[in-house]
Amino acid sequence: MDLHRDVPAFTMHVPVAPAIPLVCDSPHSGTAYPADFGHAVPRALLRAAEDTHVEALWQAAPEVGASLLEAHFPRSYVDANRTLDDLDPALLDAPWPTPLAPGEKTRLGYGLIWRNVNATTPIYDRKLTVAEVQARIARCYQPYHAALAAAIGQAHAQFGAVWHLNLHSMPNNAYERLQIHSPHPLADFVLGDRDGTTCEPVFVDLVEKELKSRGYTVARNDPYKGVQLIARIGQPAHQRHSMQVEIRRPVYMNEASRERGAHFDTVQRDLTGVLQAIARYLREHPSLHTRG
Repeated sequence: MDLHRDVPAFTMHVPVAPAIPLVCDSPHSGTAYPADFGHAVPRALLRAAEDTHVEALWQAAPEVGASLLEAHFPRSYVDANRTLDDLDPALLDAPWPTPLAPGEKTRLGYGLIWRNVNATTPIYDRKLTVAEVQARIARCYQPYHAALAAAIGQAHAQFGAVWHLNLHSMPNNAYERLQIHSPHPLADFVLGDRDGTTCEPVFVDLVEKELKSRGYTVARNDPYKGVQLIARIGQPAHQRHSMQVEIRRPVYMNEASRERGAHFDTVQRDLTGVLQAIARYLREHPSLHTRG
């Protein structure tokens, strides 16, 4: 599917049950490719970057009272999970007008604008203009972040606290892609809280317990700790809690075809159960009692 100018960059699914202070976002599940992308590799290769179907796995969020924000643009076009200065200057045909601070993943080719689709395959056969990158930011990145910030702010204002789930999927070869030598296989789920700094531990414990009780393996911060988005939102001292959730793609889909796998419905049902457990926890959370 192509993303035309009359197609929104995202959809915000609002609660259809009494609201709870939970905001979920899926920044990488977009499958609508803009006509001005100008990539030099086949679309099938670019699709390997998608967190395909993640928004559907967690689609019950509004039914338990949470908000769910899903991007429609693909992460390889512009990555909503990066900061605006996390841009590779080597991609550009002219200097960027403000200072840049590219991170380690940008060095590997996966920054605000992806340079590579994998370790050996560049996405472009050209330099990108400053104007076209700025247009991607204005059309996709900034509206997405404005919607997310508004939902976070509204929940915090209403309840005095907010919890945020940043939802992703990870390739089965995640360690290899990240150039990490691991002594153990990749877990089914990875919970990232930047080594305990972005979310209250009891909440992370709850999600881990609920996943393990349904038969999944769970790791924390290995190999994904969460990046700039949860670092900005997650301020536990101010009752703002943020956690990244990664699911290993073969658990729910065929990585090659991007088709939903035989166990998709089961995984979706299990995650609905996790959301229901989270909702029960948040309704009883002591920090909310003074808000009524």
